[in-house]
Amino acid sequence: MNKRSITGILAGLFVIAGAVSAGAADKPLLLKNGNILTISGGTIQGGDILIRDGKIAAVGQSLALPAGAETIDLQGQWVMPGIIDSHSHIAAEGDLNEMGDLMTPEVDIKDVLNPEDINIWYALTGGVTSVHTMHGSANPIGGRGIVLKLRWGVKSEELIFAGAPLTVKWALGENPKRSNMQGPGPAHYPQSRMGVEASIRNEFELARDYMRRWDEYNNKTKELGPAKKPGAVLPFPPRKDFRLEVVADILRGKYLIRCHAYQAEEMLSIMRLCREYGVKLVCFEHGLEGYRITNELVANGVANSTFVDFWAYKWEALQTMPHSAALMAKRGVLVALSSDNAERMRRLFNDAAKTVRFGGLSELEALKTITINPAKILGIDKWVGTIEAGKDADLAVFNRHPLDPFTVCEKTLVDGKVYFDRAKVLDDRKKAEDEKKKKETEAKKPKEKSNGGEV
Repeated sequence: MNKRSITGILAGLFVIAGAVSAGAADKPLLLKNGNILTISGGTIQGGDILIRDGKIAAVGQSLALPAGAETIDLQGQWVMPGIIDSHSHIAAEGDLNEMGDLMTPEVDIKDVLNPEDINIWYALTGGVTSVHTMHGSANPIGGRGIVLKLRWGVKSEELIFAGAPLTVKWALGENPKRSNMQGPGPAHYPQSRMGVEASIRNEFELARDYMRRWDEYNNKTKELGPAKKPGAVLPFPPRKDFRLEVVADILRGKYLIRCHAYQAEEMLSIMRLCREYGVKLVCFEHGLEGYRITNELVANGVANSTFVDFWAYKWEALQTMPHSAALMAKRGVLVALSSDNAERMRRLFNDAAKTVRFGGLSELEALKTITINPAKILGIDKWVGTIEAGKDADLAVFNRHPLDPFTVCEKTLVDGKVYFDRAKVLDDRKKAEDEKKKKETEAKKPKEKSNGGEV
């Protein structure tokens, strides 16, 4: 049995155990008696959330129950906006680095989405409702990422977060240099951090020339078109280049740029390059030395999607500390905590708590790093990131405050549907174990012998 078959079987099992509430988005749903962390408007003790058609219809206390509505009594559990992971690699199939060339913006993670990736379900067990998934960091200008909603059990195209801006991932430093991958044969270019940036500049100039040639062709076509001059001979169009098409759209501002980087010096340098070419650099990925250049990050409007206490796994990741995320946030940098790892993803609320312990963020600012901040970075904050009327009903329910070290996620809703219900999963598991034991006991019983048709 191959890997995909096994994953498919697991997917089927967890759809059964995951307690997707069939029809929950078709009729009103009232979550009542919860402690609601709205993120945008304080905490509502003993509050209610009314959900209609996958949207939050009302938030408050003692909300009226509409006719035909379902009710979930939270009994004092804590509700927060669904957690958003702005840097992940889940829900994609196969090798996520295109190593065949230096620049690969033509590749698109959308082409390899895998809705059967079991990590989607695992993420839901930690309250995660949306992710930005993308390729690796082998290329200075790499491929295109995509924002997903974790609607476990749907087709790949139904995972896509409608309306989310398009993104392209860049990478600086050791990974595009491929420092640990040198072998026999011609030397790989680039070999230095200078070369990485120079390669990006060179691609921009190629794209500018490409745009100029197409502009000249389009202008000439408009000037000599049949409607203006009958019989006019139209020029041949330039050769279509799918790689330069994407880079040209980067220069036109059609993509949000997410840049993998660690060291302060190279972050400063790439921000200068982006200013020169008018490119919108939205966020650094990891950015462990961002605490050294907070003024510059704020001045350039560049966010940081980073870790709390994960570093020193390679040379360029040495110069940081667990206080870094909080220091950046306190200085005005838009900070999101991200996973880069399927296991870490389902514990992002624990990482948010660490910013309170290391750096002294308030509970609200800590929760923002996994809700509204990543939503703003991804350009989806008008739909998710806070609990407000009109926003998508993407919610995470915890048995204790989400920053409590002993808390666990009890329920996760996406578009008003319950995609994870811990109590039901545990109950289904117990029933399955009891049924298995029953069958094993029956199998061990001595069988009655047959005697010519008589017992």
